[in-house]
Amino acid sequence: MSAFASLVEGLAELLDPVFHASATAVAIVLFTAFVRLLVHPLSRASARGQRARAALQPRIAELRRKHGKNPERLQKAVLELHAAEKVSPLSGCLPGLLQLPAFFLLYHLFSTSRIGDEANALLAHRLFAAPLGERWADALGDGGVLGAQGIVYLGLFAVVAVVATFSYRRTKLTMAAGAAEAAGAVGGGQDGQGQVPGLGVITKVMPLMSFFTLVTVAFVPLAAALYVVTSTTWSAVERAVLYRDMPGAVPAAAALG
Repeated sequence: MSAFASLVEGLAELLDPVFHASATAVAIVLFTAFVRLLVHPLSRASARGQRARAALQPRIAELRRKHGKNPERLQKAVLELHAAEKVSPLSGCLPGLLQLPAFFLLYHLFSTSRIGDEANALLAHRLFAAPLGERWADALGDGGVLGAQGIVYLGLFAVVAVVATFSYRRTKLTMAAGAAEAAGAVGGGQDGQGQVPGLGVITKVMPLMSFFTLVTVAFVPLAAALYVVTSTTWSAVERAVLYRDMPGAVPAAAALG
């Protein structure tokens, strides 16, 4: 923990001549971008996996025609097909999972009052008027929604709302395209479910998960909220680029990350 704190403080010192009081906040944004760069190869691999899964759709449609009256046999056959082709139906979750340690490390750093034998000075660092170690509830208690701290959170909420709306619409469109392709492949199928056990429920809930970021930002320390906002914004742009030629593919992970 102390080593990570020193890393953040060192980066903030380098940025201080330009960003002054908000240098630590900018350091967190850059740290988040660095983490996302590290997992970007996995995101690209996930996109290739989505293309491979999309290529299997005609064969999955044939399995539906063959085992349509036996759901258990259909699910087993689909899983066997994925295994034979070395395609993981949930490989897209890996980039998001690998980011969790970085998020929790940052969360813990800005939730701890002491580092070693010393007070945690990072808690007093700010993004404009808002301390990085405080939460939205603290901002509401110090000036209210339109107070100096409250306005910082309103800005973050606005960014999250724009990104979440973009992700929601894109996910809905890709899901609709995927369902249409599946229906055409089976000659009038319904919703394309049966590809992966349980995936139908996930794809129904997944578009709404974009808005869960609003809840996260409201309840975690501001430093962790900056990580979440930066990461979700990166994810939205990254998916738009990586999946731009795949209108019928639904990313396996559309939340944090």
